[in-house]
Amino acid sequence: MSATIARAAFRVRASAARSRAKVRTAWWQARGMQIGPGTLLPKIRAIWPHQVSLGANCRLEHDIFFKFDGIYRPGPSLLIRDRVFLGFGCEFNFRRGIEIGADCLIASGCKFIDHDHGSSRRDVPINEQTDGREAEIVLGSDVWLGANVIVLKGAQIGRGAIVAAGAVVTGSIPEYEIWGGIPARRIGTRP
Repeated sequence: MSATIARAAFRVRASAARSRAKVRTAWWQARGMQIGPGTLLPKIRAIWPHQVSLGANCRLEHDIFFKFDGIYRPGPSLLIRDRVFLGFGCEFNFRRGIEIGADCLIASGCKFIDHDHGSSRRDVPINEQTDGREAEIVLGSDVWLGANVIVLKGAQIGRGAIVAAGAVVTGSIPEYEIWGGIPARRIGTRP
């Protein structure tokens, strides 16, 4: 009897959570975020939500932060394709653009930053310098990023690649290779 009650309580909680996610999804769509069918949003944060496009049937965990850090322009600058999983606490900080291919698995705590701050002058504090560089980040389809991977400006990660937890990606990773470390380097290939 108690197992039956527990299952019923679980179904009620799941139904309520799904209803809240539908309301949140509609709220973000009303603010300009493009959200494909079957994608429901948990609690997220977004600056300039019209710069974000989420594909169909994506799964997102809580506390994801989408931060467009550029000058206003028509969007989107962040393009996440279909069936992508984004783990708890991921952050997308972008000016130029980030593209995530279909069927990617992005574990908790991953960060994507497509720009940096200037540091060429000693007479001006770093936080006031405007000579930073920016370059687009592109992930091919079927990429797996382990927990807390950092992907920096200009990174290109090929189809089917795997990046180990805690790695920092600063350049190009060929298709179906496994990389890890700081900075990330090749440690193997997928079978």
